[in-house]
Formats: sequence, C-alpha cells, structure tokens
Amino acid sequence: MRFTVLLFMLIATLQFQAESGEGEIGGYVKYLLSRSDLPAEGVFYDHLLHARLNAKWYPAEEITGVLELRGRAFYGGSVGNTPGFADMLGHDAGFGRLGSVLWNSKKSVGYLEADRLYATWNPGPLQATVGRQRIAWGTNLVWNPIDLFNPLSVLDIDYEERPAVDAIRLQYYTGEVSKIELAVKPGTGSSKAITAAQVTLNQWTYDFHILAGRKAKEWFLGAGWAGDIEGGGFRGEVLAAEIPVILRSTPTRRILVTGALSGDYTFPSSLYIHTEVLCSSEGTTTQAALARPRATELGLLSPARWSLFQEIAFDVSPLVRADLFAIYNPDDGSSAIVPSVTWSVVTNFDATFFALFFNGDALTEFGQLGSIAYIRGKWSF
Repeated sequence: MRFTVLLFMLIATLQFQAESGEGEIGGYVKYLLSRSDLPAEGVFYDHLLHARLNAKWYPAEEITGVLELRGRAFYGGSVGNTPGFADMLGHDAGFGRLGSVLWNSKKSVGYLEADRLYATWNPGPLQATVGRQRIAWGTNLVWNPIDLFNPLSVLDIDYEERPAVDAIRLQYYTGEVSKIELAVKPGTGSSKAITAAQVTLNQWTYDFHILAGRKAKEWFLGAGWAGDIEGGGFRGEVLAAEIPVILRSTPTRRILVTGALSGDYTFPSSLYIHTEVLCSSEGTTTQAALARPRATELGLLSPARWSLFQEIAFDVSPLVRADLFAIYNPDDGSSAIVPSVTWSVVTNFDATFFALFFNGDALTEFGQLGSIAYIRGKWSF
C-alpha cells in the first residue's frame, strides 16, 4: 500500500511538471476480452482492463527522468482457476518487483507496477542510463538470440513494451550510426548478473553488431546484422555461449550455439511477407514440452532444435489491416497459428481481434495447449 501511495504522489508531481512544460505524459487504456479453451481446464472467459501511463521529466537540458506505470485489473476464470494468481503478477527486473496488489478476491485481482523507472544523462556523444529500463539488443523481428537481457516471445502479444531490466547502460556514439556500448545488470537472488559490451558499426549499407560478455559465471560471444537485398529486409543473429556445468547434457558439450535468419518484404499492393528460421544446438527434436525447464535455464528462445516462422499481412482498407503468422516445429509437427485483424475506428482508438490456435500431439512443443480468442479495444492519449 505504501508503494501505491508513493506512485500516486509521483503521478501528481509529473502531471504538474508536464503542465509547466518541463515534462510529457501519455499512455493508453485497453480492454481485453478473452475466451480460452484449454484441454486441462475447459472453456472460460477473462476480462482485463489495462492502463498505462508514460511520463518524462526534463529537470535539465542533458538529463531525462522516465517513469512508466502499468495498472491491470483481472476478472474471470484465470483468477478463479489459478491458486496464488496475484503472487505471479509483476516482473522481477533484478532488484525485485516494483508493484503492489490493489485488491485480491476469488475472481478479481488489481495490480499496479512501475515497469520503467530510470534516468538518462546525455552530454554530447555519451549517453548514460541507470535504473529499470528496456535493453533491446538484436536485429530480427521475432527471435533475438543476442538479446541477453530480456529475450521476448512473439506469443506474448498484449505486452508491446516488453519487460525491463535493472541495469546501468553506457553508450558512446562514434558516428551517426556507430557506437560502443556497455551494459551491466547486477545479480541478486535467483537473478543472474550480466555484463556485456557491444560494438555497432555500419558498412556496405549494413548495420553490424558484435558483442561479448558474461552471464553469471559463463561467457558468451555474439554477432548480428541488418540490411536489405533488392528492397527486402535481411537480418541475422548468432550467439555462442558456455553451458553451465549443472545443465550440460554430457561432460563434453560445453558450448551452445543459437542462430536465426530473417527476411521480409512489402509489395506495392501493401502485401507484407516475413520469414524467420531459428536453430539451436541444444534444442531437442523430441518431447519439446518436457524440455522447456532446461531451455528456460539456458536462455533458449524455444526448446526445439528448429523453429520456422511465417507471416503474411495486408491492408484490407486504409483503416483495416489483416495479419496471419504461424510458428512450426518441423521435428514434431506442432504449430501455433495467430490470425488478427485491426480496425482503426477513430483517431487514437483501435479495435483488434486476434487468436492463438495451438496444434500438436501430447508432449510436442505446442501440443495440448488449446486455443484462446481475444477482442481488444485500445485508446491512446
């Protein structure tokens, strides 16, 4: 409760600063209705009211303070069917959760958290950022093996900001599109410390990224690129990392290698196609569902050896866009299919229908996960 009061005091202060011209405030409000059909639990409905407030404060010309709040109210079957639902909310970015349960009943839970809280100092070519921030390394649009700090899942489709991390980040720009970067995430409790350096440079109209560092006691090396071929995007990433002793499948398997290739193209008709391939030397070819815990410990983006992604999208009209993507595991034949349609109803208000359909046999990567259909309304301000 003390945390909640403090947050509201911060909101009032930032609102005053914005009105005085020393800051900015924006955000959105979303309502999400979902229907889940899960083999283990049957059919149930959920309601989610999600509000976000993004605030920036400029106390000096070279200093920016950022606070982004995320408030959610849950009601429905997920709360009632999941023991300790409220305890699973919030994100531990390194130094614990900056959140508070507003209420907790049998079918409804309210939760408020600060998932961004940092300050940036930007004197000339140097930019230093300290606090809870998003460090997004990588070039691909779906799978980012070199995003060591917070690799994302494309199936987490209602959290576009992505989780943050408590870290110190230094960026020194040596040119318009080149820089040297150092990021340090301290480790506390179960959270693994990460220290990484990255060099970004541009050559032959391509951006190249080279990085190295340590995660806990293990080292890693990585590289990525982004450019185009005949107007189509062409990207790739590869990461080599030492496997912790406790997670090695055999004493001689010390290194894991993960790579991903991505290509996309937009036709004059607005038709968009996007293909990605992911491969990991430590991925499994059988019973991927049982391999998830080890894959998570290793930081793999999928428990599978191979993953294929295909997306097709186009503008039905100037205000309506349709999208369909699928993830396929070629070894076990399981898949996730995600169709969506977004309608720009009026200025700053969008309505979206999307669904997740999982297919596959028992113990495959996507088998027996059922399906979920959503309707979402989003108002931005």
